Amino acid sequence: MSTEVRVPTLGESVSEATVATWFKKPGDAVAADEMLCELETDKVTVEVPSPTAGTLGEIVAQEGETVGVDALLATITAGEGKAAPAKPEKKAEAPAPKENADKGGEAVDVMVPTLGESVTEATVSTWFKKVGDQVSADEMLCELETDKVSVEVPAPASGTLTEILAGEGETVQAGGKLAILSSGEGAAPTKAEESDSDAAPAKSTGKDVEDAPSAKKAMAEAGVSRDQVTGSGRDGRVMKEDVAKAGQAAKPAPAAAPAQAPRAPSPAEDAAREERVKMTRLRQTIARRLKDAQNTAAMLTTYNEVDMTEVMALRNQYKDEFFKKHGVRLGFMSFFTKACVHALKEVPEVNAEIDGTDIVYKNFVHMGIAAGTPTGLVVPVIRDVDSMSFAAIEKAIAEKGARARDGKLSMAEMQGGTFTISNGGVYGSLMSSPILNPPQSGILGMHKIQDRPMIVNGEIKARPMMYLALSYDHRVVDGKGAVTFLVRVKEALEDPRRLLMDL
Repeated sequence: MSTEVRVPTLGESVSEATVATWFKKPGDAVAADEMLCELETDKVTVEVPSPTAGTLGEIVAQEGETVGVDALLATITAGEGKAAPAKPEKKAEAPAPKENADKGGEAVDVMVPTLGESVTEATVSTWFKKVGDQVSADEMLCELETDKVSVEVPAPASGTLTEILAGEGETVQAGGKLAILSSGEGAAPTKAEESDSDAAPAKSTGKDVEDAPSAKKAMAEAGVSRDQVTGSGRDGRVMKEDVAKAGQAAKPAPAAAPAQAPRAPSPAEDAAREERVKMTRLRQTIARRLKDAQNTAAMLTTYNEVDMTEVMALRNQYKDEFFKKHGVRLGFMSFFTKACVHALKEVPEVNAEIDGTDIVYKNFVHMGIAAGTPTGLVVPVIRDVDSMSFAAIEKAIAEKGARARDGKLSMAEMQGGTFTISNGGVYGSLMSSPILNPPQSGILGMHKIQDRPMIVNGEIKARPMMYLALSYDHRVVDGKGAVTFLVRVKEALEDPRRLLMDL
């Protein structure tokens, strides 16, 4: 009996993911709850455990493929049986391969596989087999490119490729027909193929395997011939990195040549030294959302500066006692969060959002705290921060920040924010214009604290100053409201006692 492994629920509003890594291969024994593969969504990474103990059978969704929620990923066979006993049985039944091959077997259609939710077409990038070639079941026939991922198309059965219906460069629809195979017992590669390979082993490994398109381009640009490159891919297929290695190996030879006048590298040579990396789904989502914010909101930024003397003095005075009592460090973020909550009460439109032709005012503050992680920017949300103490805010920020860096934030933890704080000062930023986090109408940008000469009571003194930036949606917030908000934040930080007095 086989058990299906399906895509788990990915979170609110997330409908698809990309298969990042398979940790098991067909035929491997797996234990219940053992991790089988890892999926990557546009926000988080999801691990898929085995629902039962057994043997991993067929992997339906390969690495790089896009899958929807509840889509079939693989099957697991219960007990100790092997994953696919059918293939060897078929080969054993082939008594007269040559006769069956002459007659021709049953025609099998090679179809465009499921490309993922909302993806309806793809382009045929490369055919790795040509008409007349014999193929084994699950051997890669061609590669398709969509606007999201590259999809490899395996042979649905063993046989001979009799017709290619969609050539390289052609656009095909999901579910369309790519080619036709002549299957059957005689088409399976047996003695005839073995004798061919004995006669010319070098020929079958080199010419029958199509090199990667990126490798062909790299060879042409670097002036390297196919004979100089040793393929490390499947069946000796030459990959782009193989061309780079061959180019490096060939470099010492021309060193002995007479010195020539220096010349500028050609664009092809520059291209050979470039590295092209596909954007992660998280980075694609960040790019899309930030561009949507620019295209949708009437975004404007107003600036001010704050003297951090009083906040720094208060923090230094109480940080040790604060840590002893609450077990968390007293940082600047709790002061800024409290100051923003104070200002949002006076200027509620900064804490509002547009819904069609309505303005929705939020009578609560769910504060988003932007955090940089190795995989990109995320904004965990601290809910009902307006009712929290300094200690509770610091604990929440520390906990969310750690989960963000470890990639353990859930979808729910990054949704529902009403206002955002972004602290570019931790990276040394002196001034910037933060971009709105839609559908929010305001975001506060904090920056580096820097000693600058300021006039205090008629005297020039060095003071720790920070530039503040408020980006806001001018459709909701007028200039007066934005400036008032930033002034209230400045006043609360320059005299923290105002926060206690609610002034």
